Formats: sequence, structure tokens, C-alpha cells
Amino acid sequence: MKGWQMSYEKVYAMSFSKIYPLLVAKAEKKGRTRDEVNEVICWLTGYSGEEIEKAVKESTAYGDFFKNAPCLNPDRRLIKGVVCGVRVEAVEEPLMQEIRYLDKLVDELAKGKTMEKILRKPV
Repeated sequence: MKGWQMSYEKVYAMSFSKIYPLLVAKAEKKGRTRDEVNEVICWLTGYSGEEIEKAVKESTAYGDFFKNAPCLNPDRRLIKGVVCGVRVEAVEEPLMQEIRYLDKLVDELAKGKTMEKILRKPV
């Protein structure tokens, strides 16, 4: 197994219940809310707020959270930019790209972008 594949597998195996509070904390540190983080996750994945909470309570694997997403938003392909030094649109591994999309959306939330811009709504 290639080195990057092994590290991806570790990320996929991480519990959503460990990652979710980190996403919320990042947003809250910059004055945003848990509800806004949930709105971003719902937009990206098609999960409801209740389904997100269930995934947290059940310690769903992060990879499974994305693999089982009810309806990945087709507009997620409009998400562009850099997260952790990596261009999200250039990530070749599909599941990791979904994860990076969420990272980018939470970054934008923390940077104070409007929800309309974050959710790629037409102006």
C-alpha cells in the first residue's frame, strides 16, 4: 500500500464523533455557530441535523459518513481553494476530496464568509 493510501485509511477510520467537535470549535472560535456548521454539512452531504447528531452518537467512521451521505451536493464541485496546503479541486482520491470539501467550507465559515457564498448560491 502506498504511503498516502495508508494515511488516507487512517483518516477514513477516524470517528466522526472526534472530528465533528473540532469542526464546531474551529467555527465557534471565530464567532460562528454549531448550527452554521450543521448547515454547511447538510448542504454538502444531504444529511439532516438529526442524522448528523446520530452519526456523532454512533461514532460513525469519517469515511463511512461520506460514503453513506444521502445526497452529495452537485454544487460541491464549485468549491475551490487550498486547505492544509492542498488544492481541494486537485485531490485525486474521491473520498478524500469529499473530506477536503468539508474542511474548506468550515475554513470559509471561520474566515467570516457569508453563508450565501459558502453554499455557492447564485448572486
